[in-house]
Amino acid sequence: MILDTIVGISTPQAMGAIGIVRLSGSDAIEIANKLFSKDLTSIASHHVTYGLIRDPLTHEIVDEVMLTQFKAPKSFTREDIVEISCHGGLMSTSRVMSLCISLGARSALPGEFTQRAVINGRIDLTQAEGINDLINASSTQAMSMALKAMSGDVRRIIEPLIDELIGMIAHIEVNIDYPEYEDVVQMTTQEILPQAKSWVEKADALIEASMKKEVIKEGVKTVIVGQPNVGKSSLLNALLQEEKAIVTPIAGTTRDFVEGYIRLKHIPLHLVDTAGIRESDDLVEKIGIERSLQSIDSAELVIVVIDPTNPNKDMDQQLIEKASSKKHIVVYNKSDLIKSEGLSISALNQDIQPLIDHIESLFAQNIAVLDTPTLANQRQIGMVNQAKRHLMQAIEAIEAGFEVDLITIDLSAAYDALTSILSANTKPSLMDEIFRRFCLGK
Repeated sequence: MILDTIVGISTPQAMGAIGIVRLSGSDAIEIANKLFSKDLTSIASHHVTYGLIRDPLTHEIVDEVMLTQFKAPKSFTREDIVEISCHGGLMSTSRVMSLCISLGARSALPGEFTQRAVINGRIDLTQAEGINDLINASSTQAMSMALKAMSGDVRRIIEPLIDELIGMIAHIEVNIDYPEYEDVVQMTTQEILPQAKSWVEKADALIEASMKKEVIKEGVKTVIVGQPNVGKSSLLNALLQEEKAIVTPIAGTTRDFVEGYIRLKHIPLHLVDTAGIRESDDLVEKIGIERSLQSIDSAELVIVVIDPTNPNKDMDQQLIEKASSKKHIVVYNKSDLIKSEGLSISALNQDIQPLIDHIESLFAQNIAVLDTPTLANQRQIGMVNQAKRHLMQAIEAIEAGFEVDLITIDLSAAYDALTSILSANTKPSLMDEIFRRFCLGK
């Protein structure tokens, strides 16, 4: 049980109409009562009350506020919570928070209110991550995914997989506890092995769908490559609808990455314009060209831009081959000067709709999984991958005829990996890392 009381400012530290100071813990109501002009002990939970905040030493009026108390366990943290709605700005909320600290509260760490909600069983880790995702959502799709995580979608996906693991572990425990039954080992081979293989197939499908949705959530890292003066920077500007990159007729203008973010109809793109790729003796340009080639390795989509009016087919082919291991699009620019048989655009004239349509169709499968319950982030995907790896080791052990107690080790490790997705009973370092990403007062 957590005994101390924390306080934090839950609204941005900036000028505004309202600023909220939040207290949570066993002394939250007592501390607020010493500051508030009305007796909170006579006011029912979940009621908003008008009053004044006074300095308990000088009796000076600090602010005119609206105060709401939420008595445990019917609160976000399942502890007593008090929220003081002050006039917005820097001074009022800071002063109220300082007074709370002087009366025994501790300044909350980032995400500590939500962390207490997890520790006290109000929500699980996946729902907590959904809250943070909602706060940071930059699109309607990301917001929708966050709301689903908050409502417990991830738990509903993971719990059946956990139950299957428990069933397999229990079956093998029979082998260990009741070795006198002659048919137990045969049952392990006949029943556990297909169950384990089926589990891996389900995990694979879940991971694949989740990765597709992650692309929508995080944005497709899209690298634009090509020879100098093919129109890469013009294409970046046309997609962003702003003059982000410098465009000149001088070859080698772009020497480092120029980045931007755009949302198409369904797909967000994290765009990266790169240095033109050619043979060069210029040291700075050579570094930019090397970075351009390296950027292809980390890209999720590569757009290879070709100038049909001045083709260097050998270099163009090298770039296409370099991008072939990734999702890639070969686009012929300067359609206002010459028509090409392939995907043809004019970046200068902002005639790029054919490219946009092609990108949307290329990621149609990612769009299709938006309504499918999946994992919500890379941490969760990583833990399912870890559990899958242990299951595959268990399958190898079964097929190799290993002792059943060795198989249990891998199944138990898979169980631990899966339960850590949901449970607060995990390594402190992991908990700290998850909630460190939250804002103060949440």
